[in-house]
Amino acid sequence: MHMAACTRTSTGSNKPPSLCLLLLVHALLLAIASSPAGGLQVGFYQQTCPQAESIVRNVTWARAAADPSLAGKLLRLYFHDCFPQGCDASVLLDGRGTEKAAPPNQSLGGLDVVDAAKAALEAACPGTVSCADVVALATRDAVSFQFRRSLWQVETGRRDNRFSDEAHATDLPSPEFVFPLLRDSFAKRGLGVRDLVALSGAHTLGHTDCQFVSPRLYTFQGNGGVDPFIDPSYARELMRQCPATPPPSSSSSSGKVALDPGSEFTFDTSYYATIKANRGALHTDSVLLHDDEAARLVDEMHDQGKFLTAFAASIQKLGAFGVITGNKGEIRRNCHVVN
Repeated sequence: MHMAACTRTSTGSNKPPSLCLLLLVHALLLAIASSPAGGLQVGFYQQTCPQAESIVRNVTWARAAADPSLAGKLLRLYFHDCFPQGCDASVLLDGRGTEKAAPPNQSLGGLDVVDAAKAALEAACPGTVSCADVVALATRDAVSFQFRRSLWQVETGRRDNRFSDEAHATDLPSPEFVFPLLRDSFAKRGLGVRDLVALSGAHTLGHTDCQFVSPRLYTFQGNGGVDPFIDPSYARELMRQCPATPPPSSSSSSGKVALDPGSEFTFDTSYYATIKANRGALHTDSVLLHDDEAARLVDEMHDQGKFLTAFAASIQKLGAFGVITGNKGEIRRNCHVVN
């Protein structure tokens, strides 16, 4: 920032105060515009709550040690919060007509861990750390637990949204998207094909509901029959897990299918081998092979080092999309209700 224009000149006169003010404001605006992620930064709470990240990590790692499914749950929560309108914790708000009430979000998990971490933060630093940042930090820590080190840095400084609209859940990619629709939905958020393929690697963790798989098995594209891009033996396996006529004691929508069978609790590259073998559970997994660039990246992501590097970069980009910072929004004390 150049401040020389507001110092005494060689003739002994000063610049008019109004000009100095304009120059200062202009310089500040340039600094803000050039700052990363519109106000986010690594270590945002270093002065106001220096133990914030360690508090979240300790809570998350303790829960992850007891629940191997936690990383998959929190990744899904993070994506469902961030992708529609940006990481603003709007998906956490309770109530009728909120994002949380939308069908895709009714089965979200990991909320208890977010609540536990937030409660610990409120005890240490009341009203300081946003719920949106808790979700971002806890997600990183849950995925990183198996490595016992942080896989990526989390820029913090998000604020929590005071509003949540069920309609925003429709901005999530449909499990039935063809590749161009999937690519375009990511592009609207500043994410390219590399980001799409890298973030899809999150499907190496966790499970999905039968309601998102059954259309590929029984009513593919509304015409009946099985999706031809599923390996036939795997299709039969999925049909056993998600029968067309569920037993009376259950329903196809309540069943669960591992997204990456045999590796659903390990963050690795086996997901990419799974879809190369036409054994992806979701249609949006299979369509990564329908585009030359995406298919090439699927091959590249078989390398663990390249995958971890690409995933770290892409999840950071998603985490910076549409965030609320500065004096906008609020810092919720309870993540499920506005202050």
